[in-house]
Amino acid sequence: MSYLIDFVLHIDNHLIQIVNTFGNWSYPLLFLIIFIETGAVIMPFLPGDSLLFAAAALAANAQYHLSIWTFIITFLLACILGDSLNFLIGHKIGKSLSNNSWFGRLIDKQSLGKTERFFQKHGAIAIILARFMPIIRTFAPFAAAGSGLPYRHFIRYNLVGCFAWVFLCCGAGFFFGNIPFVKAHFSMVVIGIIVVSLIPAVVSAIKSKYANNKTKSQSAKSKLTIKQQDEEIN
Repeated sequence: MSYLIDFVLHIDNHLIQIVNTFGNWSYPLLFLIIFIETGAVIMPFLPGDSLLFAAAALAANAQYHLSIWTFIITFLLACILGDSLNFLIGHKIGKSLSNNSWFGRLIDKQSLGKTERFFQKHGAIAIILARFMPIIRTFAPFAAAGSGLPYRHFIRYNLVGCFAWVFLCCGAGFFFGNIPFVKAHFSMVVIGIIVVSLIPAVVSAIKSKYANNKTKSQSAKSKLTIKQQDEEIN
């Protein structure tokens, strides 16, 4: 886990090592990371936004001989195919897999529950929103399939989310990743990307908690009123 944290925080340095070691094979390696992040269901902790940003920043640097368009196509295929596999898993074996098998022990059920509530609240548009939210985007296709959403409807929203996510993250990395200040404080930029991407989930959780507390308060007042009325009658 400590290596994973170090990889995320210093992802620019690790990507340079990968590119210097594997050359053009770096493209399929990064494809696998993004594909597994959403496709495998059990690995939501793998880097996503920061990986796209850092890879695009390297592509903007001529000394590494990397193609930004190859990265864009690679990441698009990775997230579209990964989400489709995730949806298939949720559609075919969904709840029975997460509740009754050894595989279920590997799934973060708390995060899955949050994603299901997020999906129920926002509907199909949550598929687009989830693409920009770490962890939740890993469980969104699984939750969508479990809700009975047809794949043809899922893929329509998923394509919008994937295209927006890849072009936004890669575009930001390509145009801003090599600014001297950004390069000198890349770890802080990565942390900033993670924090910003988590804001929608935090806001949604706070609103949900507030709504639950309000409902409980109203329920308690209602019970108290009924009790008082019963006492007056008696």
